[in-house]
Amino acid sequence: MAEFTMELNDEQKEVRDWLHGFAADVIRPAAAEWDEREETPWPVIQEAAKVGIYSLDFYAQQYFDASGLGIPMAMEELFWGDAGIALSIVGTGLAAVGVLANGTEEQIGTWIPQMYGDPNDVKVAAFCSSEPDAGSDVSSMRTRAVYDEAKDEWVLDGTKTWATNGGIANVHVVVAVVDPELGSKGHASFIVPPNTPGLSQGQKFKKHGIRASHTAEVVLDGVRVPGSCLLGGKEKLDERLARARERARKGGERVKNAAMATFEASRPAVGAMAVGTARAAYEVALDYARTREQFGRPIIDNQGVAFQLADMATQVDAARLMVWRASWMAVNGKPFTAAEGSMSKLFASETAKKVTAQAIQILGGNGYTREYPVERMHRDAAIYTIFEGTSEIQRLVISRTISGLPLR
Repeated sequence: MAEFTMELNDEQKEVRDWLHGFAADVIRPAAAEWDEREETPWPVIQEAAKVGIYSLDFYAQQYFDASGLGIPMAMEELFWGDAGIALSIVGTGLAAVGVLANGTEEQIGTWIPQMYGDPNDVKVAAFCSSEPDAGSDVSSMRTRAVYDEAKDEWVLDGTKTWATNGGIANVHVVVAVVDPELGSKGHASFIVPPNTPGLSQGQKFKKHGIRASHTAEVVLDGVRVPGSCLLGGKEKLDERLARARERARKGGERVKNAAMATFEASRPAVGAMAVGTARAAYEVALDYARTREQFGRPIIDNQGVAFQLADMATQVDAARLMVWRASWMAVNGKPFTAAEGSMSKLFASETAKKVTAQAIQILGGNGYTREYPVERMHRDAAIYTIFEGTSEIQRLVISRTISGLPLR
């Protein structure tokens, strides 16, 4: 087990500086354009692929960093550049985590490379869990997966929503119900390979923020996938369902479902995204306050502005500390006995909303215009308290964990 440290080693610092340079030189100059276009920034993703940022190798290096700091450090720097473009670059990672959390070694080796493609032909992947009537309430999921034993195929039917890269992805990872009587414990994850008949894109959403990231519905109409596309395999699924049924008969709780396994692994990473956006807004506000003069002096000389910046700096730093702790715990197999993963995501996402709003206030009328980036950052920050578990859900997870009550 690696000791927890807040000090990046030389290699990590080199990666951080490399990512920061890409965010400053490639992502930021393109941010306003792709926000206005509300389209996937394929040229930027391709540039990220060419330099090695958008790749399985880079993601794996950060994911398996023994310190746990690889992923949060990378997320913070990229989202410091721009949240919408960064999400287009890292959105495939959620599907990859879904495979890493639930799949076999063979499935990991087969499907994750197809999620990324190569620098000359970049691909993306989508993780499909939420539904029109089942967002936070995963037990209400209606998408069904029925096993056709004669053909060793699973047949998927249903509609997914709020899917990053949904419909444009090369590979879709779909969470579906295999045993409705078990509620959220009767879920499983499936790979839907490229060009599988029956999968189509529903409506594409026009969003308040993160506009450069593609978000859409995914419609599954009689989608047939080979038995090998069930993540983890049927034997493992049958064993898990049998345990769930036995615990249900005994009144037991806490059998992990496929979607929860993915979200538990990714929540600190979402917190790191929020830290990047918050830090970016804080830095813009700090620079503005140092150079903007009113009544013959920089506005940072005014206590009302200076104290806001002090609070912003403190909140950003505290959020990073919580995210790094949770990330270290996750990589080193330490259980979230006090829901530290949810704590980090809750605090960092709320911090991003607050800090970006304060940045607009410090810039005054300028902050409210699209001439300055804090307006876009504030719109982008709103998503962090919603996706991968709303702030209310995080509080529910935390409160139930510290009280000893079961998560349903």
